[in-house]
Amino acid sequence: MSSSTARSQLPALPVKTVLAASLIACFSLPMQAQAQQELPADGELQSVVVTGTFAKNRRTIDSESPIDILTSRDLQSTGSSELATVLARLLPSLNFARATGADASDAVRPAQLRGLSPDQTLVLVNGKRRYTSAVVNVNGSLGRGSAPVDLNAIPLAAIDHVEVLRDGAAAQYGSDAIAGVINIILKKGAAGGDVEVGYGQTQERDGKQKSIKGSAGFKLGDDGWVRVSAEVAERDPTNRAGADFRNPLEPRYGKVNQRYGDPESKPATVFINSEYRINDNLDWYAFGNYGKRDTSAAATWRTALIQDPVTKVYSQRTPIYPEGFLPLQNSTLTDQSLVTGLRGEAAGWRWDASLNYGSNKFELDLDNTVNQSLGANSPTHFYAGSLKNEQTVFNLDAAREFPVAFFSGPLTVAVGAEARHEKYSIGAGEETSYITADPKLAGGAQGFSGFRPANAGSHSRHNESIYVNLEAEATKKLSGGVALRHERYSDFGSTTSAKGSARYAFTDALSLRGTVSSGFRAPSLAQQYYTITTTNFQVINGNNTAIETGTFAVNTPQARALGAQDLKPEKARNYSLGLQFQPSRNFTTSIDAYRIDIDNRILFSANLALNDKLKAQLANQGSTVGAARYFTNAVDTRTEGVDIVSTYRIDLQDKDRLDFIVAYNHNKSTVQKIADNPAILTANNLKLIDRQSIDRITVASPKDKFSLAADYAFGIWNAHGVVTRYGSFTVPQNDIKLDQTYDPQWVLDVSGSVKLDKHWRLVAGIDNVTNRYPAQVTSAGNLNVNGTQPYSIFAPNGFNGRYYYAKAGYSW
Repeated sequence: MSSSTARSQLPALPVKTVLAASLIACFSLPMQAQAQQELPADGELQSVVVTGTFAKNRRTIDSESPIDILTSRDLQSTGSSELATVLARLLPSLNFARATGADASDAVRPAQLRGLSPDQTLVLVNGKRRYTSAVVNVNGSLGRGSAPVDLNAIPLAAIDHVEVLRDGAAAQYGSDAIAGVINIILKKGAAGGDVEVGYGQTQERDGKQKSIKGSAGFKLGDDGWVRVSAEVAERDPTNRAGADFRNPLEPRYGKVNQRYGDPESKPATVFINSEYRINDNLDWYAFGNYGKRDTSAAATWRTALIQDPVTKVYSQRTPIYPEGFLPLQNSTLTDQSLVTGLRGEAAGWRWDASLNYGSNKFELDLDNTVNQSLGANSPTHFYAGSLKNEQTVFNLDAAREFPVAFFSGPLTVAVGAEARHEKYSIGAGEETSYITADPKLAGGAQGFSGFRPANAGSHSRHNESIYVNLEAEATKKLSGGVALRHERYSDFGSTTSAKGSARYAFTDALSLRGTVSSGFRAPSLAQQYYTITTTNFQVINGNNTAIETGTFAVNTPQARALGAQDLKPEKARNYSLGLQFQPSRNFTTSIDAYRIDIDNRILFSANLALNDKLKAQLANQGSTVGAARYFTNAVDTRTEGVDIVSTYRIDLQDKDRLDFIVAYNHNKSTVQKIADNPAILTANNLKLIDRQSIDRITVASPKDKFSLAADYAFGIWNAHGVVTRYGSFTVPQNDIKLDQTYDPQWVLDVSGSVKLDKHWRLVAGIDNVTNRYPAQVTSAGNLNVNGTQPYSIFAPNGFNGRYYYAKAGYSW
């Protein structure tokens, strides 16, 4: 039985059964519970945070680092049901471009904080480290070379609130916490629940989205609770491709053949959160999730005719699709986790011991395509293989307050240890997905050549760490903290991170805060071992050209032959200085400037177009490719910026209110040093890190983002509006004449809601009210593929245009 056949026969019933049971649970027993409580209504400054601190009852106003809190109400204020999209609209420092035509990145899109790499942000769920995605972003999209956490695998229905620490925190949490930390706090408790159905579509009448989600709590005996949250959605694709006028001889000349926009997606996820009190000093807790997301993304349209480069004569590409064909990349992402632990108090210490397992598996099928080298005998369906990332973590943490005679508050001492095991696996596709039966014709499945047995395998590592964290209020005006963490990795050795922070309150209304820290990010297993050969597009002699490209792990003979070296960890130094101003209970402003220096930053190399000599050398090692690439410690960078957040509330009559939020982020990254080019590449007139690779991390995301939000609550009605200005950005090429800089873009989103009674609520809204699109891609260098791909995948707000939506919810 082939891999594809085996996979196609996997029963879908268990997933649907679990989700159906979960949604039924969300509907059941609504009258037995009271409404679930939200965060304090007084606003962010009165909210207690758990991210970046081990002290009890730490409020955002007391924090030495900037922290954003997004409530469940905030998360529901847009028309999107994708967590990454919502965060990008609510946080000026977060960017989430909508990649298309970028292979697996269409299904697992990366988000970036403060303009840094997506995998330089640590994601926690209930304070526990979340595992990263199996997908590596290897094509020319934002976050190229990263393998970050898949934020969209976490449904909004399960989230109580999100805490975003905009500061380096490797000394507290370990690897990845360079740009900051996103801590997702799940809904909890036996009381209350909600169910919501939603529908939306774009102005162009595509991109229809249907969703149903819910959350409900139940008692677990007399001393515990369990909360079940579930979400199911169907999202149709969008298409903004242009008509194809390339060749009048084509059977479909002048028609729209490409699909260029959001992919078709069908996510289904269930989350469970639970806790049980064993005795007065001991609690057991557990939470986890299981979900699947089927995605259908389009590759580049394959024309019916191909031209001989020498004779210029046209011939039929394949008799199977005489009019041409659009390969479809149909993937299934399976996401599952389980965290369980005990926490309690002993001898004055608050302690927490937990075991955390999570995995992310990506499986890919190709449909509506051929292996051209197989001619008329080619199948049209291929199983291309799989990627899987697994993580197991054991944590032991303890904290205690000690009185200090000369301090105005206690000294909080926190200590802990962590042991983590990671495993990354590549599964081969079926033979027809990658073989080249006729060397005169292109081999492998068109659209994505499958993983070969030589690519397949599993790789693992482990690391252990210990930390200590001290926090104290020295005087009524001065507070501060220090943290130190030491880690040892089995694959590259040891590293130590440190952090110091302080806050000084000049008055009750004005305070100054600042932090200094060192940090690191370990090279992921995906970056060390991901390998595949597939078709990519590269600008050669001014034309966007398809070329067989090999991605090689740094330890392979092919990569070593091209100058590859073992990857080293990235080293970071973070500096921040902020001013907090709260002249009244209803008005707050914070201004935080930051600088982040990163050495040995890991980048995915340029697509190295090989000459005949290097092609022959790699062919002798079993790789027949025209281009090659691998990961490398490429550059030292500096990122500087400022975050400004200001909130103002006007209390009106009869508990009506009007809230305003102004937020701004300015961000600039520069390259301080470029690693030496390998001698073998210099001798062959190649650059490992080319101009495009450098500029992609410095100018390809918006320079700044500004948003002004207003929320008006009056009686049973609520009106919400937000205007966002996305700053200019540049999509770079190696030829500076082909660079394209995009002007700033203003986008307006509005929504309104009404409470019909104690339980029912209706919402309607419009995202992108003015139907704004980014400028179209230049035709220079054929970067827009003769107008068939008219918009840039780097556009921070995408290019779907106006979107209408409506939601109906029932809560108890």
